[in-house]
Amino acid sequence: MSTLLEQDGLVATWRRMHPSADSGSWECCELDGRGEVVPHPQPSARRQIVLTDVYCQIAEQIGHVAAMSVAVATPSFGIRVPDVVWMPPEKWEGFDRDDPVPFVPDLCVEVLLDRKYAHDIGARVRAYLEGGAQEVIVVGQRGELQFCGANGLRQTSQFGIMLTLERMYFEAFAPSSH
Repeated sequence: MSTLLEQDGLVATWRRMHPSADSGSWECCELDGRGEVVPHPQPSARRQIVLTDVYCQIAEQIGHVAAMSVAVATPSFGIRVPDVVWMPPEKWEGFDRDDPVPFVPDLCVEVLLDRKYAHDIGARVRAYLEGGAQEVIVVGQRGELQFCGANGLRQTSQFGIMLTLERMYFEAFAPSSH
């Protein structure tokens, strides 16, 4: 039986796996609570367009301290890589930005478009909320939006975010039944 690693152990494992983070040549992955690699494939071009669109809308609506594909340390999973994160400017200070963010940002977004492992979204949302996220937005495989908070699903974003997504990126997507 594997034991859960403390955050320092997870970060040390992360650093060994990503020695040249500055070069941008690291392979995208996550680490579970035992420090074991969980593949996190690079997004398709279509998904990257949607991620960028979501990022731009969030940055425009609530401030330019949003980021895409930033590794964050969660208490219940290990190190996750949400598609988009946002937090107030003061929270970006005081930690090494080459390492995973040592806490979960206020807002995390997951885009499920063309994702093979969409079934694990419940665990991802829980990990972010347990780690301190105030809200998790899930963009479904057909462009539907879910706003999740500590008390469950909400009708609207507590941050007042209104996302308008291009239908054309979702219409061609049909999950395979294999």
